[in-house]
Amino acid sequence: MPTITFASEKKEIQVPAGANLRKEALQAGVALYPGVTKVLNCHGFGTCGTCAVMITKGMENTNSKTFMETGRLAVSLAYIGNESTMRLACQTKVNGDITVTTCPPMNLYGESFFS
Repeated sequence: MPTITFASEKKEIQVPAGANLRKEALQAGVALYPGVTKVLNCHGFGTCGTCAVMITKGMENTNSKTFMETGRLAVSLAYIGNESTMRLACQTKVNGDITVTTCPPMNLYGESFFS
């Protein structure tokens, strides 16, 4: 069974292969949504982008980004400079061990911000 490590929360959970990251995080009590987005989110349909997470280890153990996910992340400030590590939790299937940072900070000073 794959292990998801939530770096910010210092929490590890075991999940079945192919499990949805958003669903498993919420069941484990991990806060994916900051502030008012706890209520105002798309509830897993991939349209709002508020469940964006940074996968710092094990990206190869997730499914490929969907077209909708790529488009949604492209308009997120947190995504700039972190293109290879950002995912929407609701669109991510876990197939092996991963390490996740929830509510990643915006990268306003990254080298690709103004490019």
